[in-house]
Amino acid sequence: MEHVYRDLSTLPKAHLHLHFTGSMRPSTLLELADKYGVSLPEALRSGTPPSLRATDERGWFRFQRLYDIARSCLRAPEDIQRLVREAAQEDVRDGSGWLEIQVDPTSYAPHLGGLIPALEIILDAVDAASRETGLGMRVVVAANRMKHPLEARTLARLAVRFADRGVVGFGLSNDERRGMARDFDRAFAIARDGGLLAAPHGGELTGPSSVRDCLDDLRAARVGHGVRSAEDPRLLRKLAERGVTCEVCPASNVALGVYEKHEDVPLRTLFEAGVPMALGADDPLLFGSRLAGQYEIARRHHDFTDEELAELARQSVRGSAAPADIRAKLLAGIDDWIA
Repeated sequence: MEHVYRDLSTLPKAHLHLHFTGSMRPSTLLELADKYGVSLPEALRSGTPPSLRATDERGWFRFQRLYDIARSCLRAPEDIQRLVREAAQEDVRDGSGWLEIQVDPTSYAPHLGGLIPALEIILDAVDAASRETGLGMRVVVAANRMKHPLEARTLARLAVRFADRGVVGFGLSNDERRGMARDFDRAFAIARDGGLLAAPHGGELTGPSSVRDCLDDLRAARVGHGVRSAEDPRLLRKLAERGVTCEVCPASNVALGVYEKHEDVPLRTLFEAGVPMALGADDPLLFGSRLAGQYEIARRHHDFTDEELAELARQSVRGSAAPADIRAKLLAGIDDWIA
């Protein structure tokens, strides 16, 4: 008898690794580029994910350039509102009950009247989209590790100031081969002291050492990506013992050339080592795969059973900053899905 698989888009889950501009629908990018007369490169116009290889400097630069061009099409509050509303709609369609969207407001400040107005516009848009779609939604403010650590401190203070308006975490993104994690330890201390969850990127473009730096220098509660920790059994034990969630983005890992093919992403290694994972879509605009697609990859390429996929969904909920009532509701929904 042929095995009947449950519908992964109805599996309740939390989404903890989604970048702001990267969440955009390709069709929305085309419309906004048209609105502002931005000439898009073919890689962003075609509607099919561009071929990227970020494992060398030029490849990462190209990825970053495409991202920056897309971001330049977000210029007015209504563009921000549209992006957030559509990201929420896509997540709901994929079974997400909780989304933590990651943004560096510095990048949007020039068009939106400065850093504070930019963050306020983003948070208002998140609040409105959450009410409209019923999706629990919060913000992780992320510093850019290519910039000076003093900028990260300013951003951390701002993030803490807006903790009661929907900021739940503080991140560190961009090329982890640049800038030492420990240079940002003060910024992360400010964020943690202000009650925010520490969620820096690590273990994507560089090996296990970058994950260890996130743990030791930034006291990370979650690690963005973290897949390269699979290369170090002792580090895996440490992550499992501390219950540090790795925000694993399988489609992104393959698109950026971190791994050659889907089977190479070490989902099984992390899962069997007891490292909590939250599957994430990273940048669907550039990688062409949204949240449910990541669970599909685990099923198709790593033979995760429905019971194991339900456990991954539970891990995403437990790793989130969702309040107790929303967690309980999502966990009960996961039990119903598997029952």
